[in-house]
Amino acid sequence: MAGLPAPRLPGRHLALALAVATGRALSEEWRASRPYRWVTGGPRPDGFGIQARDYRPADRDTGEAILAGAFVLAGQSLAVGVRGDPWDRPSPSRGFAEALHRFDWLPHLIATGPEGAAEALRLVLEWRRLFGKWNSFAWAPQVMARRVYNLACAGPLLAARASEAETAQLAADLARQARDLLFPGDVAESAQRSVAAAVAGAALRGPAGRKLLARALTRLSRALDVSVLPDGGHATRRADLALDLLFDLQTLDDALIQKGQAAPDAVQRAIDRLAAGVRFATLADGALATFHGGRPRTAPYVAAARAQDETGDRPTPTELGGVQRLDSRGLQVMVDVAPPPAGPWSQTAAVQPLGVEVLVAGHRLISGTGRALAGGATVEVGDAGLGRFLSGFAGRALGARLVDCDAAVDVQRHEAPEALWLDLAHHGWMRRHGLMHQRRLYLDLRAGELRGEDRLTPTAKAQGPDGRHFVPYTVRFPLAPGVRALVSQDRRSVLLRVEGVSDGWILRNDALDIVVEPLARRGRPGSQLVMTGQRRADSGARVRWKLAPARQPSGEARGS
Repeated sequence: MAGLPAPRLPGRHLALALAVATGRALSEEWRASRPYRWVTGGPRPDGFGIQARDYRPADRDTGEAILAGAFVLAGQSLAVGVRGDPWDRPSPSRGFAEALHRFDWLPHLIATGPEGAAEALRLVLEWRRLFGKWNSFAWAPQVMARRVYNLACAGPLLAARASEAETAQLAADLARQARDLLFPGDVAESAQRSVAAAVAGAALRGPAGRKLLARALTRLSRALDVSVLPDGGHATRRADLALDLLFDLQTLDDALIQKGQAAPDAVQRAIDRLAAGVRFATLADGALATFHGGRPRTAPYVAAARAQDETGDRPTPTELGGVQRLDSRGLQVMVDVAPPPAGPWSQTAAVQPLGVEVLVAGHRLISGTGRALAGGATVEVGDAGLGRFLSGFAGRALGARLVDCDAAVDVQRHEAPEALWLDLAHHGWMRRHGLMHQRRLYLDLRAGELRGEDRLTPTAKAQGPDGRHFVPYTVRFPLAPGVRALVSQDRRSVLLRVEGVSDGWILRNDALDIVVEPLARRGRPGSQLVMTGQRRADSGARVRWKLAPARQPSGEARGS
């Protein structure tokens, strides 16, 4: 097909996967060896010094549940009994096991007071007895980085209840794990590993702590240059990962101030940039935008990081990190206007080009989910999808990266006294269908309405003998949790209501058909609006829709 990219060579990821898998196997064999443990085991620190402060809000209820004998992590629970042992029994899921070994429970348990700190010390020492030498799962870098960070922040509080011998063991273990984090690894994890090691170095006393801190800060400065984009976005394009890195850097900055040491310029620059990125991604409900598999986080969680932002309420930019923002008094629209991240940064990326998130009166109405095209508020042509996620051997070696996705995006923004609008296009359907998806989003500031138009425009000669066969297309709008939809009898409008809100919104459309379908969401089932149609292979298609307040009764409607 003229003008389309050349076919890709098959198996190009296999060689890289083989190299990475071989290197990882050799790395793990070396890291598990006695000589490596000896290398990373010294010099021994002189206990704990400053109290590193984690600005993340702790949940006392979670800590109280642990004291009562139940661990609630990653959306699942494990009953162990009072002073029970979570380490000697299987976890309910891999996510639970990762959270358990990351010590995600530690700050919540300590927040309960002296009893919680004493129980935390017991659990940490028991973990040390079983996993302290080496374990491929517990010592995986992405698991160990969070454990090191949590231990560094809790260390002085644990040491206050420990014997001298136990304190020496805790400090030595923390130093050894932090040094291991500085071992070469995945570039996408480098900043997380380095900042955790730096916080540990700041928390430990003596020459060992100072040497560890210096090494970690050098690594961190290099990692931040590639992890944090100049405008404040994260290289993964996930706002929640930007927020978590901001929290970690805020902790490090505070720890260095306590030590009378200035943070490196790269750290200060990254804090300023990430703070701007988090401000931009914080929506009207106080939570974050959720593009590319990101979690919204709770409003108090986001506010805890923004409380440390000393730049004040600066004007919000219109675009940051490949996301455009349209704001009016009652409507807020976020639009993904950049290609998905590539390479190691794409392990959580979603292939949902031109996807939108919509909030009405401070409540989420439309919000994509997952990584696949079918979970995004965008258009799908045919049923073959866009790109693919690595699986099998390549996926195990390289992670579930997004590959084979040519989703270049064109963006034009327009502003007038009473309107904002975007003219967008992405080229992801060029290879398979010779189509360009064009999306216009028009925010009427006076009427408080969002008008949309999705076009499928042919850009190359149609394949096939005559180009007259029909190709189905779908426009999807995943509804946020708690949103109910009622489809009118003529199937030209849908009444949308947010749980707990009396006012409704009407989505009108001229699609061939519209239905409400179930939608799998993490933690809570949901639904989505699905508008369908068909186009001839040699011609285009258009769907127009409008989202407006339900200012009067919508007439007869029925559930779907």
